[in-house]
Amino acid sequence: QVQLVESGGGLVQAGGSLRLSCAASGSIFNINTMRWYRHAPGNERELVAQISSSGSTDYADSVKGRFTISRGNAKNTVYLQMNSLKREDTAAYYCNAVVVLSTTLRPYDYWGQGTQVTVSS
Repeated sequence: QVQLVESGGGLVQAGGSLRLSCAASGSIFNINTMRWYRHAPGNERELVAQISSSGSTDYADSVKGRFTISRGNAKNTVYLQMNSLKREDTAAYYCNAVVVLSTTLRPYDYWGQGTQVTVSS
């Protein structure tokens, strides 16, 4: 009923930048919090950043000052601007959204398929 499609991952040198995008589509009434997670092999999944429907943001300590989360004007898109990338930022990045469906008016949790970010030294 709802799809989250991520884009923007890739290979970048340390110190470089990437911008991830995640677009939600489907039977959407509104979207509450949108989040970016990452998962690197051998590590636990980590919450990187989140943004509420009102625009309040929160970041993992490891990315504060380097990453910026934002939402598009239509509020169905979330971005993650990643600057000063480090090797330890290498991971699969996943978009997550709490979506209130137009069919049920109840919130459900949805995930994107993931996009790989690889930072080389």
